[in-house]
Amino acid sequence: MADDDSALRVIETQVAMLMRLGEATRRSAPRPHRALDRASYVILRFLQEAGPQNVSAVATRLNLDGSTVTRQIGALHRGGLVVRTPDPLDGRGSVVAASEQGLAQVDAVSKARREVYDEVLRDWSPRERQDLAGMLERLTGDMDAYLKGRGPG
Repeated sequence: MADDDSALRVIETQVAMLMRLGEATRRSAPRPHRALDRASYVILRFLQEAGPQNVSAVATRLNLDGSTVTRQIGALHRGGLVVRTPDPLDGRGSVVAASEQGLAQVDAVSKARREVYDEVLRDWSPRERQDLAGMLERLTGDMDAYLKGRGPG
């Protein structure tokens, strides 16, 4: 149990440091990398991958309150990064999709971020990069499941 507790201490600290360093890297990078704040980037990436969604689907997927997502989508809409259309299943609501401008912006930010990670991981082998990618996907998947009350999957 002592080894497990020791590992959990390292994990907890390193995840906190990863979050802090990720944000510091975003703030210090040239424009394309920081053109979108974290919330906008995550929403646009989700819309890019999932296609048009209603606000509740975005909120559910991102583990956010609906009112928070509504405000964030409103800002994206005012900036021309998303478009709204009536929800075909519920005329009272709307469906949002990334606009052409939003897709271009999220692609530029994603490309800039990949370039930073390519530089940071320059001494890592392709296998080490694949291992890290798999472990990060598993960690975020298990964290998402935990937040949804299902436990690790």
